[in-house]
Amino acid sequence: MLAFLVTVPFINPWVRGDGVGYYAYARAMLIEHHLNFEYDWLHANPSFRLNRIDEQGQLTPEQYTRTRHINNHFSVGPAILWIPFLMVVHGIILALNHFGTHLQADGYSRAYLYTMAVATAVYGFAGLCLSFALARKYVEERWALIATVGIWLGSSLPVYMYLNPSWSHAHSAFAVGLFLWYWEHTRGHRSVIQWIGLGLISGLMIDVYFPNALLLIVPGIEAFLLYWNSYRSPERWPAIVKTFWGHLTYLSITLIGILPTFVSRQIIYGSAFCSGYTENWFWAHPMLLQVMLSSNHGLFSWTPLLIPAVIGLALTWKYDRLVAVSFGTTFSAYLYLIASYQDWHGISSFGNRFFVSLTPFFVLGLAMALRRFADLFQSKRRALVSAVLCVSLFVLWNVGLILQWGLHLIPARGPVSLRTVVHNQFVVVPARTLQTGQMYIWRRKQLMEKIERKDIEQLKEFSPE
Repeated sequence: MLAFLVTVPFINPWVRGDGVGYYAYARAMLIEHHLNFEYDWLHANPSFRLNRIDEQGQLTPEQYTRTRHINNHFSVGPAILWIPFLMVVHGIILALNHFGTHLQADGYSRAYLYTMAVATAVYGFAGLCLSFALARKYVEERWALIATVGIWLGSSLPVYMYLNPSWSHAHSAFAVGLFLWYWEHTRGHRSVIQWIGLGLISGLMIDVYFPNALLLIVPGIEAFLLYWNSYRSPERWPAIVKTFWGHLTYLSITLIGILPTFVSRQIIYGSAFCSGYTENWFWAHPMLLQVMLSSNHGLFSWTPLLIPAVIGLALTWKYDRLVAVSFGTTFSAYLYLIASYQDWHGISSFGNRFFVSLTPFFVLGLAMALRRFADLFQSKRRALVSAVLCVSLFVLWNVGLILQWGLHLIPARGPVSLRTVVHNQFVVVPARTLQTGQMYIWRRKQLMEKIERKDIEQLKEFSPE
């Protein structure tokens, strides 16, 4: 907890890019009381408005759906998680205004934005804690802790936990972590109440990020094994019926949990089953190698610490075959889904941001890999020191790359040059770290405006039409 508190000054109260769409739902629920997002679109950051506002300062016709709502295809789940925090701040501001102050209660004053950013960081840290709790069931606590800190600082998570807190990825890591932890915690003895709890968590997980629906593969494989074991038991049919009612309860509650998504889609698009996404999918020709290894935001090329993390998932076979099979199958399905997506690279993503949802997988896998790595040493102390040193090197590389990406020392969109990345890491980053850190702490608004201007320049170069 102390380590997390130390990082709190790095939160960035910024609603930007995709975050405009996510945060707009929170304002809609808290202040607007309707799903008309015109104000959010018109007051968004310049790069978001670039192709959405015409020369007269009006929204282009393409921004409206057939129901005359703004085409906000982003998920409603992050707003659901923000609302408890924002309600407290909104209530305080209204109470203060009642007694004569004149604070802005529009959802965009600094009190709201800081609250949103802190809430995102809290959810991200809670997701890490849940991942740690899951990992330490299979390895010693020290390996689980090192793995958790490593993924915390050595993956794409810190970008979306601190720098871009209005995006959905830190919330997704939390929701998936809660889902996997509770699934594992209740394995083999779920009561009706626990099935209901797992269903509500599953619904929230999908509300937060639609691809998280693939995580239902985990209880799906478990269900197959339960039915198989029930069929082989002496009391075959009573066991099957009991299992069936548990799963029926779970699926029903999961659907209820997804109602916020269905309702928002119905209002905005006129159909509860319209996602709002119009991108193409290439199911027969997935970009598997590119997703993993491309310089265009490849999962492993940008965040190399995830290589041992993914390899480590296979090592769970020795300890728990259900976890090994269900987690491995889910990761493979998730990889195939993202590789089949038109924008598999995440456009201006740091690393491949889509995979931040699988943070609990990576923590568990890295913990398993570290445990196996320790077997190479006769001394436990040497093993521990070596593991910390190795993970620290990955973390330092990641922090340097975040600085390069954030300052646009490398392109935010499209492929990057490995030679440029390496040169910057050893020459430019050390020279810019102190200056950038001081500016981020004391003159953050000025720094963010500078980054936004550079982003618009690169965006115009990336799509000159």
